[in-house]
Amino acid sequence: MCRNRVWAPAPGVAVVILVLVPLAGCAAPDGPRLPGQWLPALEAFGEEISADVEADGVGGITVALARDGAVLWSGAYGWADPEAGVPATRETIYRTGSISKSVTAVLMAVLADAGTLTLETPLAGLVPEIGEMQDRPEGADPSLRQVASHTAGFAREPGLPGAATGPIEEWTARILESIPTTGYRSPPGTEYSYSNIGFGILGFGLERAAGEPFMEQVESRIFEPLGMTGSTFVIGDALQPRLSRGHANGRDGRVNTEQPALEHAGRGYKVPNGGVYSTVDDMAAFAAGVMGRGGRSLLSDAMRAEVLSVQTPEDPESGYGLGFSITTVDGRVFAGHGGSVSGYTAHLLFEPATGLTVVLLRNYNRGRTSLGGAARELLAGLSIN
Repeated sequence: MCRNRVWAPAPGVAVVILVLVPLAGCAAPDGPRLPGQWLPALEAFGEEISADVEADGVGGITVALARDGAVLWSGAYGWADPEAGVPATRETIYRTGSISKSVTAVLMAVLADAGTLTLETPLAGLVPEIGEMQDRPEGADPSLRQVASHTAGFAREPGLPGAATGPIEEWTARILESIPTTGYRSPPGTEYSYSNIGFGILGFGLERAAGEPFMEQVESRIFEPLGMTGSTFVIGDALQPRLSRGHANGRDGRVNTEQPALEHAGRGYKVPNGGVYSTVDDMAAFAAGVMGRGGRSLLSDAMRAEVLSVQTPEDPESGYGLGFSITTVDGRVFAGHGGSVSGYTAHLLFEPATGLTVVLLRNYNRGRTSLGGAARELLAGLSIN
């Protein structure tokens, strides 16, 4: 028997909407079944998230468990917009923060499969302006592979005041302004060095490589093929009612909704590394497209192996691939990414060998739930025989 369980909110009380689709013995159309033995763990997981959201008293969390892109179980807890009394739902749209880096790296891989570029293409061949960067090691010539794996040696942020501000339409101008103020931390290929500006420059390079605006490429080459209709870089009139309200909350308990609202109009250069809006269903479809499961495939087998293998030199089993963190735990390999921007946090985690995926999206920054920890704990506790 399939069923949805919905609790409507009373005034002043946080809402919880929990959807189990399907329950044991009830398969979704063209989708896998939810094993009955998982139900106790999922119900306990949902209760814990619900309690955390209620204790936080700020906004909401939407979470989904999927396999091969098909959502098996989902829960929505708290509020998409507490001020307006709008509950969080499975369809609620959130900012995904640095999960956008995964999207950008996958676009790079798609273009490499198409022969537009290669992973070894020098970044300078697409963005010669990087010759203006500061503290350039002698002979440094980072490849696209190195930029997408955070091994190019770039600093985390540019030194340009206001680099992360400004309208979305002018993000490429912010990139060009930021490059001369950006320095190297280390020679390319020598260490993992997380770089937001590096992924900004990478997205700009992909725009030049294909001769097509970066955001349009993501829409046509990733979102549309995967049916990610709730994902975008710019919230238009059709999606606006589903957008959650962001809450930037600090240790002192104060909540700022003004800055998250301002950033919907643009965040300076931070488009390829932090500009994607999405839903739990869409993120599950994206993971399936990367894994090549559930009839969804964005990449060739060879390119998928590159994207989902450790590229960083520190540890051959756990590190960073191309746009994804790769972790090996007890012989099981997981891939994913976290994200945090003003008013929103997110986490995507999937297991390529099984197609299992967990997505958590939240419209506030600080809370009792560690999104990454929760995702890892849930997936590690599930197994497919």
